[in-house]
Amino acid sequence: MIRSILRRALRRTEDRVGFVIVAAALGLFAIQPAFAHEYKIGQLEIAHPWARMTPAGAKVGGGYLAIENEGKESDRLVAVTAEVAGRVEIHEMSVKDGVMTMRMLPDGVEIPADSTVKLAPGGFHLMLMDLKQPLKEGESFKGTLTFAKAGTVDVSFKIEGMGGPKGAANAGPDAHSHDHGTPAN
Repeated sequence: MIRSILRRALRRTEDRVGFVIVAAALGLFAIQPAFAHEYKIGQLEIAHPWARMTPAGAKVGGGYLAIENEGKESDRLVAVTAEVAGRVEIHEMSVKDGVMTMRMLPDGVEIPADSTVKLAPGGFHLMLMDLKQPLKEGESFKGTLTFAKAGTVDVSFKIEGMGGPKGAANAGPDAHSHDHGTPAN
């Protein structure tokens, strides 16, 4: 009789533990998009918008992300806003004949069909101009991305350390640590 009572109690405990595990798994599944830090608008998928921390007093910062176009037509990132900046410009950095140059792209950056464009240090990137406050590691700020065809999507930029996101390959010079037209080292 005692064994029977113990077995029933054990089964009830197992059922409750199983329920708690299933409920926890469903809860984690429900909040997973918040951890993913990805956004979608039309055929475009935006992955991990981030900005590099800045020292106190800095008036310029760099913003980065990846845009995957799963569609059959190209699109174009034409404008960006950020609540921490007076304005945001889309730039391209390149090195030619040992000279590093950076130029604003007034028409934005093309996102070809069935491809991914990365805005990363040393290439296409966002210049956060007239910063209203220092960008502090671990914080985040809101912004918008406007595409010629897909429209506008709200995003959140996570502020990362000087090395960028952990595990990311951030080769190339920092987008805001050079002068336009200065020789590269």
